[in-house]
Amino acid sequence: MTLATALKTGDLTQLPSRRDEDWRWTDLRGLVRTLPPISPVFFDTIQPGGPFKGLTETELVIANGRHNWWPGEDTETVEFFEHDEPDNPYDPADLPMAALAADRAIEPRASIIKFTGDDTASVRFVSATDATSHHARFGVVVEAGVSAVLFESHEGRGDRYLANTLIEIFLEDGAKLERIVVADDAAEAFAVTTAIVNLAPGATFNQTVLTAGARRQRIETRVNHPGAHANVRLDGVYVLADQRHADQTTVVTHGGVDGITSQLTKGVVDDQARGVFQGRIVVQPGADQTDARMGHHALILSDKAEVDAKPELLIFADDVACAHGNTIGALDDEQIFYARQRGIPEIEARAMLTQAFLGEVVERIEHEGARAIAAAWVARKLGRAE
Repeated sequence: MTLATALKTGDLTQLPSRRDEDWRWTDLRGLVRTLPPISPVFFDTIQPGGPFKGLTETELVIANGRHNWWPGEDTETVEFFEHDEPDNPYDPADLPMAALAADRAIEPRASIIKFTGDDTASVRFVSATDATSHHARFGVVVEAGVSAVLFESHEGRGDRYLANTLIEIFLEDGAKLERIVVADDAAEAFAVTTAIVNLAPGATFNQTVLTAGARRQRIETRVNHPGAHANVRLDGVYVLADQRHADQTTVVTHGGVDGITSQLTKGVVDDQARGVFQGRIVVQPGADQTDARMGHHALILSDKAEVDAKPELLIFADDVACAHGNTIGALDDEQIFYARQRGIPEIEARAMLTQAFLGEVVERIEHEGARAIAAAWVARKLGRAE
């Protein structure tokens, strides 16, 4: 029985679970006993805005899995179109939720933004209705030599929903895309976002994901790296409290000579929250002169909080420079003591040190406006005014 058939019949035993190695810390099957009904059409137009308000005039809103808002006519640098019959090349055994989204996305089956010149655009995925489920498929194409910025947000206006999103990104020769993601799902939501990134020679892909988690949340990025002087930066921040769960999973596959990957993820977990980081860099045979670096570092602020991390390097080539690092710990008591000696209350000192810890990732965002918004988002999640 396929995953899609299983869900159509109400059999949820095919959902990813702890028995699946790549999903062992983000068990959907154990919590989703029945599939919520399909989310209704959200007839109200969602007004322009979102977390990246003011940074771009080009904004696409997908509400409950359906196209809700586009500013109208295409511009000279950004085009929008829809695809009613996209194929589904994804193996449910490897990418179960991506295969499901490709199969179950509602008409139009895929919404696509194409950058034909240097520009910015925003896409907002809004889950607007309680206790329902929806799937969405979205594509981004950046033409050869074009430099673009994509602001992406996942906004939980309802709760107890199941949102499953597939994002496919194609960068042509020498193209550049910076993708900045803010995921603010509802506390009791189940949300999975899978991004498949395909790079041509000489392309540059930079990504920063900021998330506050959900009841179960997974943000997965898979990059098909051609080498050939293509460059990838994959960064992430998670700030988790209460009983929220966030899983940031990445797989970068280097398939050719002379490729670069730099990855830095930092997280903070408090109360009974759980953070998950799974990073895998694969260097295929013949992908010599690959330069790949991965780092994950987390702070645990509560005895009941948890962080699970699995950084991996799978190297099948010679003459490569690859490394990974992983640390999980607590705030430095000496730094807290020093701050208190300077008259800073302990709660404020902890928040200040935590913000500085996460700030290293935020500072790597190239777009100035997005960097400021990301810094303010972190400050708010830590209870500090920015």
